[in-house]
Amino acid sequence: MNHSSWGAPPHAGYGGPPDQGPAQGAAAPAGPAHDAHQAQQTRPMPVVPGVPGHGADQDDRGAAGHGGPLFRDETPPALPYPAAPQNPEPMPDTPQPAAGPPQKKSAGRDLGSAIGVGLGLGVVIVASLFVVKAVFVGVVAVAVVVGLWELTSRLEERKGIKAPLVPLAVGGAAMVVAGYVGGAEGAWIAMALTALAVLVWRMARPPQDYLRDVTAGVFAAFYVPFLATFVTMMLAADDGAWRVLTFLLLTVVSDTGAYAVGWRFGRTKLAPRISPGKTREGLIGAVAFAMVAGALCTQFLIDGGSWWQGLLLGLAVAASATLGDLGESMIKRDLGIKDMGTLLPGHGGIMDRLDSLLPTAPVVWLLLVLFVGSG
Repeated sequence: MNHSSWGAPPHAGYGGPPDQGPAQGAAAPAGPAHDAHQAQQTRPMPVVPGVPGHGADQDDRGAAGHGGPLFRDETPPALPYPAAPQNPEPMPDTPQPAAGPPQKKSAGRDLGSAIGVGLGLGVVIVASLFVVKAVFVGVVAVAVVVGLWELTSRLEERKGIKAPLVPLAVGGAAMVVAGYVGGAEGAWIAMALTALAVLVWRMARPPQDYLRDVTAGVFAAFYVPFLATFVTMMLAADDGAWRVLTFLLLTVVSDTGAYAVGWRFGRTKLAPRISPGKTREGLIGAVAFAMVAGALCTQFLIDGGSWWQGLLLGLAVAASATLGDLGESMIKRDLGIKDMGTLLPGHGGIMDRLDSLLPTAPVVWLLLVLFVGSG
């Protein structure tokens, strides 16, 4: 028998050495029968991948016998057959799940609660605006204090920034009243005193993170109460109630136009990194709605106003309201939150409603002063 062959042993159960064949130097038998017998015995055994050969060492069988590398840094041997794909294609006759109906666009909020809360706030604001002006000043002061509380609370929760709320709340309310009584000069003086109070109040705590905390406090004082003073400065004019109403209407109409047009026709993102829900089509809707509302308001509500002035006013309101909304979206993204609060169902917090109003107030105040005077 040939040494490289793996044929059946001559006797069942025989475990000794294989037959060594004829002695060296003996003549090999010849003949057809012997040739056929020799060919049958030397037929090669088919190779089975990954199975150790007959007589392989037992230690090697556990490592290399399974087709893997002996060490971790060795390259495994190539398989003699193609590996099965990780994600095989489905068979042609495999039933595929039917596609569901197209998803409808969602407003993202509880519209019923949002509309109800919005109407309630509108009634309170309009009633206080046209009954007693001082009551409306109080409403603005309360909104400012709540907004400051929401902003400072989120800063501490998400960033560990401890802007002092007490001097901010007291100074913010005083700032709103000062703007109504003393105009722009009174607002600036109150702003400076509030910033000074923030610096002094923070000294009662350890000096670590002092600069960070007071910087956030001064920012909060400017962002919420100082910008809100322009609303009470508008109110101080003879037709102040109508100026404030125009300011509120234009801002609300701008937001409504952006929402309605963007929800229905929005395709192109306006600022996807800041606010993915805003679209350029929505901005066009905001401009169109605000310009029409501005022309009507200045023509019929503002003493000495003209429709063309309202067109410019509406354009400016749409721009400032959009920038204000994007600005607060940047703050909320930095803090990692969706809303500033949960006080208003369907709206979020007070700051979520003031985001477009606050930066729009100085724009409307300035343009009305340029168009028709301070009153």
